[in-house]
Amino acid sequence: MHEVQSRPSEDTRVGLMAIAATLMAIGVVLVFSTYAARGPASPDPPSAGRIGAFAKQVTFAVCGFAAMVGLAAVHYRFWRRPWVVLSLMTLSLGLLMLVMAPGFSQSRQGARRWLSVAGMVSFQPSELAKLAAVVFLSWWATRGRRGAATLRRLATGFLPAAAVLGLVIGLIGLEDFGTAALLSLVVGCMLLVGGSRIWHLLLAALPAAAALGYLLVSRPYRLERLRAFGDIWSDPRGSGYHVIQSLCAIASGGWWGKGLGLGVQKYGYLPAAHNDFIFAIICEELGGVGGLAVIGLFAALLVLGARTMRRAADDFGRMLAFGLTLLIALQAAMNIAVVTGLAPAKGIGLPLVSAGGSGVLFMAAAVGLLASIARRAGAFPASDSPPA
Repeated sequence: MHEVQSRPSEDTRVGLMAIAATLMAIGVVLVFSTYAARGPASPDPPSAGRIGAFAKQVTFAVCGFAAMVGLAAVHYRFWRRPWVVLSLMTLSLGLLMLVMAPGFSQSRQGARRWLSVAGMVSFQPSELAKLAAVVFLSWWATRGRRGAATLRRLATGFLPAAAVLGLVIGLIGLEDFGTAALLSLVVGCMLLVGGSRIWHLLLAALPAAAALGYLLVSRPYRLERLRAFGDIWSDPRGSGYHVIQSLCAIASGGWWGKGLGLGVQKYGYLPAAHNDFIFAIICEELGGVGGLAVIGLFAALLVLGARTMRRAADDFGRMLAFGLTLLIALQAAMNIAVVTGLAPAKGIGLPLVSAGGSGVLFMAAAVGLLASIARRAGAFPASDSPPA
């Protein structure tokens, strides 16, 4: 059966990819700006730091764009093949466990979240695991003839999915509580939308809350961040420092900003200015207008993702579009909430914008999967099974 793309489907596909490309371009420019100075302790001159960071982020953005275009061209039903789903999940679990093994992982700021590849490239397995979890649950909830009824069965539907995803979230949460909390929200919403009974979710909520509570108290700095959220001025030079400097950056930018490259908070005042707190630099240099423009891009991505979900040709496409859209939108919302002091610090980057290879690559891949679903919306009846 030949696929015939409708004009709205093509517009949605192009719109998704254009927004993602714009966000990645903004990230490249802002990363270049934030590396204008690496501080007095840096062995590299500012110009070398700028050029190196710029080249690195350009490489990440190009790879991300290539992954997005490539995945948009592949039929999304390829990702519902059991061997593909199970291989992806097995790989994710293996890499997450490898992070715990001495000699393989890299520690940054007291957290082991990265694997070192040949001592040259670092990789964050939790980024792959987020994508794998969404694909796995989309497949599990819609496999077989009964479709979404799968998750309504406790022993053979809900519990196996909850066990696998709980293991993934637990492994992530050992070193990255913010990503674990994000994925917990996404998985919970997908389970509900996928047909799980309310009492199943309530049953799972008890051990999930206990596990997240343990992860929260297992690292003292996590409790400090939570206390700082209640009163950032209780420890202005410690746990409240990041948010205070972030708010200073946002306030000093006003509506129109200081100008690209002219911000001052990146000069050693605001930690992680190129990563977790890059939105504060956007607001400082491009003003409230620039910050609202970035929020507008994410809002447009959310709208197009919702449109893709509604128009998807089958249940798997709808679940996958829902999970991917929710993942991107929630991560963006959580990051901006932290930067503006509306949520405790979590160590989560702004999707497609923050510096880093793993985050850009896999978020771009998520948009590519969305574009693949949008491209084939209405191209065949939901009951058909076109070749993957």
